[in-house]
This record gives sequence, C-alpha cells and structure tokens, in this order.
Amino acid sequence: VMCFILWDDITDEGARTLVSGAIAFDRFSMLGTITICAAVIVASLVTDDYLRREQLEGPEVYGLYLTAAIGAVVMTAANDLIVLFLGLEVLSISFYVLAASHRRRIESQESGIKYFVLGGFSSAFFLYGVALVYGATGSTNLDAIVSSFNATIATDRKDAFVLAGVALLIVGLAFKVSAVPFHFWTPDVYQGAPTPVTAFMASVGKVGAFAALLRVLNSGLPHWRDDWRPAIWVIAVATLVVGSALAVVQTNVKRMLAYSSISHAGFILVGVEASGHTAGQSDVGLGISSSLLYLLLYSVLVLGTFAIVTLVGRTGDAQTDLASFRGLSKTKPLLAIGMTVLLLAQAGVPLTSGFVAKFGVIQAAVEEKSYVLAVVAMLASVIAAFLYLRIMVGMWMAGPETGDDDREAVRVPFTSGLAIFATVAFTLFVGIVPGWLVSASKHATLLSKAVGG
Repeated sequence: VMCFILWDDITDEGARTLVSGAIAFDRFSMLGTITICAAVIVASLVTDDYLRREQLEGPEVYGLYLTAAIGAVVMTAANDLIVLFLGLEVLSISFYVLAASHRRRIESQESGIKYFVLGGFSSAFFLYGVALVYGATGSTNLDAIVSSFNATIATDRKDAFVLAGVALLIVGLAFKVSAVPFHFWTPDVYQGAPTPVTAFMASVGKVGAFAALLRVLNSGLPHWRDDWRPAIWVIAVATLVVGSALAVVQTNVKRMLAYSSISHAGFILVGVEASGHTAGQSDVGLGISSSLLYLLLYSVLVLGTFAIVTLVGRTGDAQTDLASFRGLSKTKPLLAIGMTVLLLAQAGVPLTSGFVAKFGVIQAAVEEKSYVLAVVAMLASVIAAFLYLRIMVGMWMAGPETGDDDREAVRVPFTSGLAIFATVAFTLFVGIVPGWLVSASKHATLLSKAVGG
C-alpha cells in the first residue's frame, strides 16, 4: 500500500538513496516490493489449507515467509554490496528452513539439506566477489564503485581482480535464479519441498535475485558491460536450452515445473543481456523494463500453477506425477480450466500475460541486435510448449486412473480457490490489456538508480 501511495511521489522528487546511500528508494525497488508482497499474500492463501491438511504448525511457516520477503525486499533496494549480501542471507536461510519444514517427509528434509549445502557455496562465491571488488575500488557502495571505475577507465586499464570479482558476483546470483550451470539444486529442492513453499521460493527468490543482478550490473558495473554481457549471453543460451530440453522428459509435474522455471530464468536473462548494451546510459531501451515485467508476470503464473498442483496432490506431495492430472477436466473442471489458462500463459500463447512477457524480452533482444539470442529464446519457447501440452492432454483427453474417483469429493478450499481465481484473472486481464503494466515497468526503469536515474 505504501508503494502505491509513494509511486507518484517518486515522479516529482526523483529517485534517491537512503541510509548513507546503502538503500535505493526508487520505482525499481517499489515495483519489486509490490511483486514480493503480492506473492506472500497468494502463497499464504494456498499454504493455509495445506498446513491444516498435513497437520503442520502454521505460525513458523508464515513467520519464515515474512522473513524471506524482508530479505528479498532488501535485495531489490540494496545500493551497497554488503547490504545486498545481508538481504541474500536472510532470504536464503529462510528458504533452507522452509524447504525442510515438512518434518515427517524425508524428501523435504533432503531438499532442505541440499539447498543449505549448495546455497552456502554460492554465498561464499558472492562474498568473495564482494571482497575482490572492495579491494580494487575501496568501497562496496555501487555509486562509489562507478566513480572508482570512471578513474580506472580513464587510464585505459582494467583490474584483473575486478574482473574476477564481477565473475564471482554473477556466479553467486546465478545460483539463486537457477541459471545453468548453477541449477542442479532446483529440481530436487522444488520436488522435495512442500508444494506451497516451492511456489513461494520460485516467485520471491527469483524476484529478489534478479532485481539484485539487474541493479549490480547496470548501476555498479555499467563500464564493464563489454565484459559481463558475453557471460550473461552464454548463461542465457545454456539456461534456455537445458531448462526446456530437460523439462519435456520429466514425469513428475513438480520436477517438470522446476525445469520450466529454469527456462523462464533464461528468458529473463535475455532481458538482462539486452540491458547490457545500454548500461549506465539514460536510454536503457527495453532490457531492464522487459526483465522487470517478466519477473512480475512469471511470479503470478508460478504461484497459480503450484496452487493447483497443491490441490491435485492432496493425497501427499509425492502424488504429483502426470498421472495425477489425468481426467482432471471430468472430476474438477474449474481446476482444469484454471490450469490450462496458466499453462498456456507459460507457453506464451497470445491473449495471456505470458505472451506479453516473452514478447517483451525477445523484442528487447532484437532491438539490441542480439538476433541469435532471440532465435534461441523462440525455439526454447516452442520446445517448452510441448511439456505444457503433455499436462493439458492428460487433463482433457484422458480419463482418471483407477482409484482417482475420490477426487470428486475433494472440496476446493476458499483460500486456495481465491488465490487461483486471482492469478488466472490477472493472467487473462494483462494478456488482453497489457499497456498499463508495460508502462509501469518502463517508468520503474527510467527512474531507477539501477540505470543511473
């Protein structure tokens, strides 16, 4: 609510920093905060019924949701690498506990331990990168780093320590967004964690990490764009190809959506790469705005999709294979319709929010003449469409398996139904009337500290 109230305030006064320049108060951080808060609300609605059904404690889960959200908000607004690291750790530690929050399921415990061990390595990489950048520039503040780089560029000399630091920063954040080759934790953690928690991690985690990546690269490292842009290009291509290709061979829907989220991360990286062509300039093009828009729309889609998966797998998180969705249109037609809309949107079908998101990042790549990257993104979208069709064919063209008739007696809880209705309605509304949200993402870009506003 505060972000909506202060949105016009930023127009009049311009973007500014707080806490001695450590926090950026701008539309970039405000749009990220709105997305994170909305994700917390939707995830909480879905979690309510899940906790009662699984007889789990509720207060600690909701407390961890709020703690993780605080970490993600700090990441979106951090204008200092140390502050960014603190937000990253608050987010990560909350995720480790949430992934293992179902104490009676060994898969949940396993996912929490895997995430904790691998997440610790990624944090170490990021912190080492911060140390190298600080050693070369004498500051962790992004504005001060830019000033230091201005002097370095004037002497036509690039510090190898800074290059190593930039690489390690990218590695640390690439792990959090599930970019290839730092994605190996994602399928196991997404499958093992409680389904509402998976939805929460897939949305809030990506918003915080990608917002941080955009701000660091475009605000702190604009003069080094010729060095980090090729790395982002390679990671984007690998993420698109691997995520889409491995998703189509999965039989468990949660693992399938995990690889799909990797593919979606590749699409967002297309926008990040496009932003590198104009980093630090007043005209930022479509790179950052398309990435912001994709983040917002993807968060809604993944929350709605996992909400339906939570209901279909009511007999347990392990019952989320493709067979569980067979004949869903006959037993729960409204759920099948909602799932179909959300899957079509993830595939990028016109008149859905997914088409708006994918069109934006591909358009940004084309405008910046990254034609190969745009073609790879379109091919990856075609491949990924097959996996969504597999689920839809089972829902609409197959009958329920023997023993699945009890699904007819399952009542859709009001809270979960409200969350699903809201995400489906938002998906269709943005697909039909996208202009207002596209405009908001562009305004957030133009006035953001992340692009030198």
